Amino acid sequence: MNRSKGVGAVCRGARWTTTALAGAVLVACGGGGGTSARNELPQGITEISQTSYPATSVGSGSTAATQDLLTGGIGKTGLGAAAAPTYADPASPTVAELRRNALFSNYRGILDYTAGGGYGSLYGPNITSDGVVTAGEGLVPGNEYLAVLDSGTGRKQTVIAVMVPDSFNKSKPCLVLGPSSGSRGVYGAIGTAGEWGLKKGCAVALTDAGKGVGLHNLADDTVNKVDGSRAARKDAGALSLFAANLTDAARAAYNAAFPNRIAIKHAHSQQNPEKDWGSDTLVAGHYAMYVLNARYGTKDEPVPFDRNNTVVIAGSASNGGAAVLRAAELDSDGFVDGVVASEPVTQIPSGFATTVRQGSASNNTTWHNPGGTALAEYTTWGNIYQPCAALADAAALTETSIFNYIGLAAMKARAEARCEGLAAKGLVTGSTTAERAADALSKLHAKGWTKEHDQMHNAHYGLGNGPILSAMYTMAYGRFAADANLCNTSFAAANAMGEVIAATPAALAQSAAVANGTANGSPATVVYNDSAGGARSWLMAVSPSTGKADLGLDNALCQYALVSGQDPVTGKSLSAGSVPTQAQSDAVRAGMQEVKVTGNLRGKPTIIVAGRSDALIPVNVNARAYTALNSGVEGGQSKLRYVEVTNAQHFDAFLPFAGFDTRFVPLHTYFNQAMDAVWANVTKGAALPASQVVRTTPRGGTPGAANPIAASNVPPIKETPAAADAVNVVASTPLVILPD
Repeated sequence: MNRSKGVGAVCRGARWTTTALAGAVLVACGGGGGTSARNELPQGITEISQTSYPATSVGSGSTAATQDLLTGGIGKTGLGAAAAPTYADPASPTVAELRRNALFSNYRGILDYTAGGGYGSLYGPNITSDGVVTAGEGLVPGNEYLAVLDSGTGRKQTVIAVMVPDSFNKSKPCLVLGPSSGSRGVYGAIGTAGEWGLKKGCAVALTDAGKGVGLHNLADDTVNKVDGSRAARKDAGALSLFAANLTDAARAAYNAAFPNRIAIKHAHSQQNPEKDWGSDTLVAGHYAMYVLNARYGTKDEPVPFDRNNTVVIAGSASNGGAAVLRAAELDSDGFVDGVVASEPVTQIPSGFATTVRQGSASNNTTWHNPGGTALAEYTTWGNIYQPCAALADAAALTETSIFNYIGLAAMKARAEARCEGLAAKGLVTGSTTAERAADALSKLHAKGWTKEHDQMHNAHYGLGNGPILSAMYTMAYGRFAADANLCNTSFAAANAMGEVIAATPAALAQSAAVANGTANGSPATVVYNDSAGGARSWLMAVSPSTGKADLGLDNALCQYALVSGQDPVTGKSLSAGSVPTQAQSDAVRAGMQEVKVTGNLRGKPTIIVAGRSDALIPVNVNARAYTALNSGVEGGQSKLRYVEVTNAQHFDAFLPFAGFDTRFVPLHTYFNQAMDAVWANVTKGAALPASQVVRTTPRGGTPGAANPIAASNVPPIKETPAAADAVNVVASTPLVILPD
């Protein structure tokens, strides 16, 4: 064990003590076993269902009897299949079918599912917790408990799924907390924390953290229920995952003016769910502890498990990585033992200055940030400049198949129009597209992106990340209703010409299994209502001020104004009569303040893993900045380690695409290593690895047919890295020093 002996030390969090000592400890800590203890359901929790998944077979069957906790019954082969499992009736999938396919899409939504990329050899259901590659399918039998956390309003509706594998060891209890990445539903962390924890025999507490696939189709007034099925809003009642807060009259009026629009939970719940990501994660953990005690408790010992004898590790990626860091910051009673955050969003407090030096003292790139740069700030900034910057020579990406996949070839003319519009408004310099694109790229560098991100801007914009996040997060932060049309923006299905159309009943019926909680086109996309000639999707929008199909420049400028409080063209402050208004901007900026981190991890062993080439969550203003903040706040008490991986970026799910397969390695392998390292520290007292840069080797080969990945492509995190690979932090500056 890594803690000193004695009852006092154990009360502070030692794990897996002997039975006799544990009894004494629980009494000394004022809780735990004995007839006086009570197993209490956490406040605000409503239990929905408990289902046994015996994992008796692998196949495409839709009944619960053929499912398991990890793969939905389709196993390693099914998760890596060319297509998702089919529905008996695509227009009316069963709840069990939706769960199965949600596991399929969420697993593949953040991981590379191809054998050449490492699936089945470096990670995957068939690999044991000790790293042994087996020929099995990796099914995990056990029980799943579904519950909802609400504030009493019926509008928060945070979904929690507690998975208790049959391999759970009552004598060595452990629990893994896995909040979802992105805006995903409750299974959003199944491939990360879920798989890792279930293989260890740990209970797993998954949660959507108040996001999830909550699509309210305003035209027919149907909604997603908590279990994923669709129903009329009036019929769903308390089991509705999300319904827009509109009266029938307001909805009817909005439908008449803006038909076929869809409200999205993350954007329109008016809850600013991000402010609760940390607390939702902790409540999910406490509910899991309740489930374990209800399942294994006896009359003589009704509460056999609590924070004093159960190992609790919180781990996830992206927004889930943000959630576990915030959970640690809020965890004043020591519930969580260790944390792993992969590529986390970290909303650094305003005014916290950071300097990053990459390279040697004599030959380096230094970037100074005078204050914390928020997600909404760099996202809306990127939404303005990325289409133009993607045309710069340094940003060129020539692989044909990825161009075709994300439509970049067809977008070139629109990107050139964006450059032209920026130049006309004085926002970039240059008389040619090449000069304007180079200037746009330099403006991205000034906001924190680095040269390692240059060839990622085209892909990120081509997939709509800028327009989607710029629209959704400003709506969420400002708590705007579904009919607010903030910056003349809404969400709807669209045809190939960008025209708004009705979402098909089948798309809505299957949305819980396919959609990821954003306006990514499954089925709703971002629509600019004020596009010249009529409402169009962002991809086809014509800006009124330019008269050109420029990917909605006017809307992008409006969204940045919401965040900055100024018109980005004139530099003037917003007013009551401007678009957007000062009041709208004030609301957005107030919401942004609610999601700031503190940097105080309370001395918990923590590893942050990030890809150096992550262009969605740039490391300068996220992982690197949080490392500096934590060092300044905790000083010598900090147990945070930072691992930066070269040739790794945000979306492992991009890696099957030509050009990504040859250039990038899976970051997921390092999430698993970090979880192993924190586990060893908490349970065995092993030393945490030092902060470091891990130097990987891309697979190479032909784009679209890259060489198969080998262990040598992804060398392990070292306990003590070479001096040339060490990451150092000077807390007094604060200065983060990284090698090239």
